[in-house]
Amino acid sequence: MSEVIVIGGGAAGMMAAITAAQQGNSVVLYEKNEKLGKKLYITGKGRCNFTNAGKLEELYSSIVSNPKFLYSAFRSFSNEDAMRFFESLGLAYKIERGNRVFPASDHASDVTAALAKELGRQGVDVRLRAEVTDIHVCDGMFNAVTVREAGASKKVRADAAVIATGGCSYPSTGSTGDGYKFAKKLGHTVETPRPALVPLSAAEEWVSRLQGLSLKNAGITVIDGSRRLYSGFGEMLFTHFGVSGPMILSASSYVAKACRTGL
Repeated sequence: MSEVIVIGGGAAGMMAAITAAQQGNSVVLYEKNEKLGKKLYITGKGRCNFTNAGKLEELYSSIVSNPKFLYSAFRSFSNEDAMRFFESLGLAYKIERGNRVFPASDHASDVTAALAKELGRQGVDVRLRAEVTDIHVCDGMFNAVTVREAGASKKVRADAAVIATGGCSYPSTGSTGDGYKFAKKLGHTVETPRPALVPLSAAEEWVSRLQGLSLKNAGITVIDGSRRLYSGFGEMLFTHFGVSGPMILSASSYVAKACRTGL
């Protein structure tokens, strides 16, 4: 039996901890927030569309940067596996327009609760308000982490660690980019991150005057000169700084890619 540390109590961290425990390992999960799955509570407008029921080929076509990177991951654990996984935890789900999969209750909290319950059933030691501040390497191999808990720091040794800290897109939920620092210390090359699934700012002043206006069944096209970057159909929302909503979040990946490459 190995000692495994999971850094981060979001969706990925909880599922990693459950899987590691199912394999017979002793697992400790450290989460710096006061609760698990903090970002899950705000996904899908608070309903948490936790996967998509479309065919794998359709999912690949929705990945903007490098779909080949996910071939092996999807083959090992597909969207259908995700649905079966949550069903095995007792979470009823439903499939809506665009093959989006939501909990039947429409409450993101039920997804987190199902994962938290399974963590307990598998004997995972969940430590909340416990922040991993450093990761330690010996002879090129991971061997420990430094954890700040209850105002004091301590070094905790383990055989393996899973970095599931998320990106740096939403600091208020705990996504502050800690994992990039840990990965670099372990010798990984970290590509410069670029925003994705984010709202867009607008330069035109009239946009902010429409703050709060929500549109359904709307179509948008994003153009860069003569090049069409994205076309979509769905929901959007005007904000005090620009536009948001599912359709805009999808478009943002293409906009960010164009801004970075100059296409």
